[in-house]
Amino acid sequence: MAPGLFLAGCADDTAKTAEKPAEPVTGLHGLYQMYTFARTWAQDLKVIRLTSLDIPEMKPAPGKAAAWRVEFASESLGKARAYTFSVYEESVTVRKGIFAESSTALSGGTPSFELAAAKTDSDQAWPVALEHAKKYAAANPKMAISWILETDPERKIPVWRVIWGTSAATSGFSVVVNAEDNSYVRSLT
Repeated sequence: MAPGLFLAGCADDTAKTAEKPAEPVTGLHGLYQMYTFARTWAQDLKVIRLTSLDIPEMKPAPGKAAAWRVEFASESLGKARAYTFSVYEESVTVRKGIFAESSTALSGGTPSFELAAAKTDSDQAWPVALEHAKKYAAANPKMAISWILETDPERKIPVWRVIWGTSAATSGFSVVVNAEDNSYVRSLT
């Protein structure tokens, strides 16, 4: 009976050490992880911008990324601070877990929003964006998709910017989706 117990114990240890492969996560999942972590720095956090980070080793999924970077504002401290959250160990700058950068001075008038205002997640915004990008998406099926959650300068609400390309600066097309009610706002070319 003792050898059977020993083997059963070994099987349990093997199962515990085998890690599930990393999978990309939605923007709000990453944001909530970083928000909880950042509350030790400041209690009055507002979101300035959440951006997806491309990790070539991870297969993309609609509305998901392997890593996210957020910039939080603390008006009481007069500071801004960036955090990264990654499910994959890519490099010394993008590591698995949550990591804080040094805080910087908060510029007056920096647009930000309360976390609770973003009710729509990136994977929910994806079908809305795709509906308004059918032609562009069909013509560019292998193009990387990037994500930004920020305050819309015109409406002063949080919006998802779904970007065809690796950045807003180099993109030829993106779709803006209201992060409060998941409605289409506009397309940018």
